Amino acid sequence: MDSKFATDFAAEWIAAWNAHDLSRVLSHYTEDFEMSSPKIVQIAGEPSGKLVGKAAVGAYWATALARIADLHFELLAVMRGVDSVVLYYRGAGGQLAAEVFYFNSAGLVCRACANYEA
Repeated sequence: MDSKFATDFAAEWIAAWNAHDLSRVLSHYTEDFEMSSPKIVQIAGEPSGKLVGKAAVGAYWATALARIADLHFELLAVMRGVDSVVLYYRGAGGQLAAEVFYFNSAGLVCRACANYEA
């Protein structure tokens, strides 16, 4: 994972969310990616906090975007690992979030997990 890939991904991901362009957001993910988040429990009603696949996650994110019409993310930091990137950002209502993205060899996200300020 090089710095340019990580910062380019971060800029595009934030821009896609801030544009509320769900298809653009989903373009960064594999068809069968797995997403975990405590917000999945709240918004999607899935007790495990996990969803698999673009259809399931896309429906969850569409619901979230409809509920939070003024959603805006502010990127605070980008961190890179071997095959992962962590974005630290301020999200809805100013809440701090850190999201971990794991990439496949094609540069698409195959697994992600969101973590929020306690």
